[in-house]
Amino acid sequence: MKLNEIRDNEGAVKKKKRVARGVGSGKGKTAGRGIKGQKSRSGVSINGYEGGQMPLYQRLPKRGFNKPNRKKYAIVNLGIIEKFIEAGKLNTKNDITEDLLVETGLVRRKLDGVRVLSKGEIKSKINIAVTGASKSAIEAVEKAGGSLTLTSETSN
Repeated sequence: MKLNEIRDNEGAVKKKKRVARGVGSGKGKTAGRGIKGQKSRSGVSINGYEGGQMPLYQRLPKRGFNKPNRKKYAIVNLGIIEKFIEAGKLNTKNDITEDLLVETGLVRRKLDGVRVLSKGEIKSKINIAVTGASKSAIEAVEKAGGSLTLTSETSN
């Protein structure tokens, strides 16, 4: 077998039907779009439009609620804090604050505050002051001999 002898299997490649190329092509004149109307024109068929009938997405019931003033927290896991301590980017002697977490690059930005979650393991004795933390994260830090203080009134 040579490179110039390689061919696709029979029926593997099908030629595309070219529309609007004369009556003999089988898709001539109106190119299978029918006569007149919105859908016969190019680029005007509106998705979701049902000819004046109430569209499906409006007929279905709406669920849920988006709180307009909800708080968005930057999330940090204990495992990542431990990695930064082992890498020498965080010092355990000083208190770890939200500003320090942003400075070291552990959090990109504070948003409405930083919330600590307990994913991962913490071995170092650290003192953290953040806006929020999960109960399991507080327990994990205290178990390691450190303390986690909340700077805000929310702590759920």
